[in-house]
Amino acid sequence: MKEENRPNEQTGKGADHMKRKIVITVIILVCFLLQSTVFKTLSLGSISPNLMIIVTSSFGFMRGKKEGLWVGFFCGLLEDIFYGRLMGMHAMIYMYTGYANGYFNHIFYEEDIKLPIFLITASELVYGLGTYMIMFMMRSRFAFTYYMIRIILPELLYTIVVTLVVYRLIYFINRRIEAKDDEPVIRS
Repeated sequence: MKEENRPNEQTGKGADHMKRKIVITVIILVCFLLQSTVFKTLSLGSISPNLMIIVTSSFGFMRGKKEGLWVGFFCGLLEDIFYGRLMGMHAMIYMYTGYANGYFNHIFYEEDIKLPIFLITASELVYGLGTYMIMFMMRSRFAFTYYMIRIILPELLYTIVVTLVVYRLIYFINRRIEAKDDEPVIRS
C-alpha cells in the first residue's frame, strides 16, 4: 500500500487534544463563576466552598502532574486577577497543588472515592495554611487558632460536601473525553 493511501489515525488526535483543552477551560470558567456568584450567595458565615481546589486536585490525580500543574496555574491566575491582593500567590499555590496531586495518578482508581476525597481535603488544608502563611503571618498577624477554627476548617468541611457532587461531574466529563481520545480516527 502506498503511503498516501494509508488510513491516517493521527488526523483526529490534534482535534481531540484541542477539544480537551476547550472542555477543561470551560470547566475552569464555570467553576470559577459558580464559586464567585452562586456559592458566595450560599455562603455560611461568609465561608464558601473552594471549587477551584476541587478542579485542580481532580485533574492532577486523574490526568497527571503536567495537567494538574497547568489547570492549577490557570485556576489560581483567575483568582489572582479577580480577587488577589498579591499577584501570583494563588497561581503558585494551585500550581503546586495540582502538580503534587499528579503524583497520585498511578494509584488513582476510578471506582474508589476515598482517594479523591482524601486528596481534595489535603489540598484544601494546604491551600488554607499556605494562604495564612503568605497573607497573614508575613504581616505579623499570628491569630492562627482563630484563622484555623473560623476560616480553614469551615471552608474545608464545606468543600468536602460540595466535592461529593462536583467531583462526580468532573470525573464523568473526564471519562467521556478519555473515551473519545481512545477512539481511533480513520480518515481517507
